[in-house]
Amino acid sequence: MEGLVILLVLAAVVVALVVSNRRGKERELARRQAELEPVKKLAFEDITALGEELQSLDLDLAGRELDPGANADYQRALDAYESAKTAGERIAQPDDIRHVTEILEDGRYAMACVRARVAGEPLPTRRAPCFFDPRHGLSVADVSWAPAGGAPRDVPACALDAERVRAGAEPDVRQVMVGAQRVPYWQGGRAYQPYAAGYFGRTGVMDMMFMGMMFGGLGGFDALGDGIGALGDGIGDGIGAVGDGVGDMFGDIGDMFDF
Repeated sequence: MEGLVILLVLAAVVVALVVSNRRGKERELARRQAELEPVKKLAFEDITALGEELQSLDLDLAGRELDPGANADYQRALDAYESAKTAGERIAQPDDIRHVTEILEDGRYAMACVRARVAGEPLPTRRAPCFFDPRHGLSVADVSWAPAGGAPRDVPACALDAERVRAGAEPDVRQVMVGAQRVPYWQGGRAYQPYAAGYFGRTGVMDMMFMGMMFGGLGGFDALGDGIGALGDGIGDGIGAVGDGVGDMFGDIGDMFDF
């Protein structure tokens, strides 16, 4: 009798652990999907912006005869737009977004090369995009800037944002929604890291700019809270499942012996 009870208790514990693990995986999948959607939306907004910039470039080039170099850069920009759309449709996890923003960064540089060639100017140095909003295109200078409550650091900025910062004004920062609040994209949480890495990773300034910023602020603490909450839910489910399993087990034993 005692051996049977021990076996049944062990069986109940195993079942409880399996149920808890399954529920934990389902919650984690739902959490990741919820994190992915706003970042995916951000990437599609950037794809749309590149398409609009290409339309504007096309109008500027109307009637002009492009030399082979300008024509190659223009085709490169068009290909980048199409590739970004295709990659965007295949986004299934945050890391996929890095590929999209890498393509967009390359397309914007190709457009800058086209404009330089048409104007008879030297090709632009390949700098990082504007830190405050990568849609602003290539940065033209590094400016000393401090985020709210943070230490000053040099960040790449487009001409307009560099002028604003030097004048003591607020730069034009890309905002995202976190809960009911709008915050800079670098405070959006861990899910936004691949988005930024695609734009800034190849230039070697990613770690310098985002260390202590990407995971800090509102987004970082929200992510920490989500993790702790999920851990607590998982433990609660496990304990509850163990209790249910043991209760059911003893109910069955009672039925067997007419307790």
